[in-house]
Amino acid sequence: MSKLTDLPKRILIGRALRSDKLGETLLPKRIALPVFASDPLSSVAYAPGEVLLVLSVAGVSAYHFSPWIAVAVVVLMFTVVASYRQNVRAYPSGGGDYEVATTNLGPKAGLTVASALLVDYVLTVAVSISSGVENLGSAIPFVVEHKTFCAIGAIVLLTLMNLRGVKESGKLFAIPTYLFVAGVFLMILWGAFRGLILGDTMHAPTSDFEIKPEHEGLAGFALVFLLLRAFSSGCAALTGVEAISNGVPAFRKPKSRNAATTLALMGLLAVTMFCGIIGLALATDVKMAENPAADLIRDGVPVGADFTQDPVIAQVAEAVFGHGSFLFMALAAATALVLFLAANTAYNGFPLLGSILAQDRYLPRQLHTRGDRLAFSNGIVLLAGAAILLVWIYGADSTHLIQLYIVGVFVSFTLSQTGMVRHWNRLLVDVRDPARRRHMIRSRAINAFGAFFCGVVLVIVLATKFTHGAWVALLGMVIFYGTMTAIRKHYDRVAAEIAADETPADESVRPSRVHAIVLVSKLHRPTLRALAYAQLVRADQLEALSISVDPDETKALREDWERRAINVPLKILDSPYREVTRPVIEYVKGLRRQSPRDVISVYIPEYVVGHWYEHLLHNQSALRLKGRLLFTPGVMVTSVPYQLQSSEAAKKRARKRADWNAPGSVRRGPVERGHKEPNRKG
Repeated sequence: MSKLTDLPKRILIGRALRSDKLGETLLPKRIALPVFASDPLSSVAYAPGEVLLVLSVAGVSAYHFSPWIAVAVVVLMFTVVASYRQNVRAYPSGGGDYEVATTNLGPKAGLTVASALLVDYVLTVAVSISSGVENLGSAIPFVVEHKTFCAIGAIVLLTLMNLRGVKESGKLFAIPTYLFVAGVFLMILWGAFRGLILGDTMHAPTSDFEIKPEHEGLAGFALVFLLLRAFSSGCAALTGVEAISNGVPAFRKPKSRNAATTLALMGLLAVTMFCGIIGLALATDVKMAENPAADLIRDGVPVGADFTQDPVIAQVAEAVFGHGSFLFMALAAATALVLFLAANTAYNGFPLLGSILAQDRYLPRQLHTRGDRLAFSNGIVLLAGAAILLVWIYGADSTHLIQLYIVGVFVSFTLSQTGMVRHWNRLLVDVRDPARRRHMIRSRAINAFGAFFCGVVLVIVLATKFTHGAWVALLGMVIFYGTMTAIRKHYDRVAAEIAADETPADESVRPSRVHAIVLVSKLHRPTLRALAYAQLVRADQLEALSISVDPDETKALREDWERRAINVPLKILDSPYREVTRPVIEYVKGLRRQSPRDVISVYIPEYVVGHWYEHLLHNQSALRLKGRLLFTPGVMVTSVPYQLQSSEAAKKRARKRADWNAPGSVRRGPVERGHKEPNRKG
């Protein structure tokens, strides 16, 4: 089966890379910008439209508030960028908001941030892909007519690109991202030149339309609430800013400085494009409505359900460049493509955060392992599956999906900046150098203002978006938080249960005359039991075999082995491709070739669990090894079980059931109680 799946796997994601090639995947700033900042850069394609959509509730007259909303978004963007520049310098390890919150505010705050970010990353993929389909549909009607199918196809394609590795995907993403930025700046400059220098009057396709306001003459608290809701929608332009702080390890050295420079450049580009599109939308009389079929009026009649409302950027491009012109088509294609690729911010952030959480035992340990292309493949596939489900449920409708958006990101913003304030307070206690103290005090002031501003925005977002779908994002955060808490408790319980006792080596491992191979990952009770059992078989040789995937873990295993003075030779095989199964198989086959008449007995320590979901967290490597070794001639495979407490609890529950049958009764049929077999003679 491995050989059958190996060829298509290599065709789709390429040949495997050695672990020592990891340094070659690090990114220069010119590639890191499109890889990590494509989300906030591309959000200018839908964030201005969301502002106008909300203001349209009060009619066209409310559009004159949009420049002030844009100013508020710009101030918030610069505040967040300045705050995160402090983060990447103080915490360059890549933990980002999760590490900052955990270190300074405690594990619960860190887990809250992690839950918020995981939800937001899934929504980033769903919103970016859906918006990209809608933008492409402005030029190709077929796409918008089958947008759910096209959106799912785009997610699958993007997943395959990321499975090939971050550097290769970064090169692919750089060109369309830079084309999009250049196209938007060209549109802004050409539109400004036509309007201010040439005096041309530019008209958007909807400039002659009227808007039927849902609530006319809003004033007082109702108007303030509407403006706050429009501001919260415009804050979608800030999504993805935190991805750079999470991805600092992927930058080339000096990592922190390059990440901080990329952050500043991203913020400057994003706010310039956002303000430019808002300004051109007002100049060209763009009209948007939350319910265009009924609220957009053309010649005194609603446009009807057949009308397709193009995004703001598409309408502005048509007004500036002309419908069907080369530049209009090129910008539409670049916008759609960069929105598809903007999801790459999540494809870099979600797997990396998942790996860190798995290392901290909050997620299944499989998410911590890099795949063949040195990417966190399991996290990439998990993200894709969740995004596809969300796109299918919401029909790839970006207007509905965006209501779920940005709640998680502002939760992480607020807690992260609060944690940074405590970080500087802790350091200032011990620092006496005046220059360093001034620098830290300035950084603390920036983070304090960022925490306050983001906290205010979070309250606004929750108040204005809760009934419009934000509750779904909060529910997702609660589910993630509960699941990760349960996983951590399980791993902690298992670790405590299997911890090796500090007993003398002679009592732990007895001398033997038996030849056997005991597979070892860590030195704990299951390993000691397997070693002790292997001694009783009385083979000609006994050796322990371990596969080196992580140098630090291998070093710790060797030191623990020597400290305990275990009288069994420990052989360690290097695995440059981070595989466990193949090195063991090749080593066993090598022994068979040297001594074809020998029988090799392989002992595999294995947990016995009592719940179905625990099987997902344990024994995956053991199952793969047994599956391969059982088909290797001359090899005996022995599982040495170690029963966890959950297995005993499961057995007790089963015995309490009235219809409980012994193992194997399904094959032979249940035994009828009280029935006696007739005596047979002869």
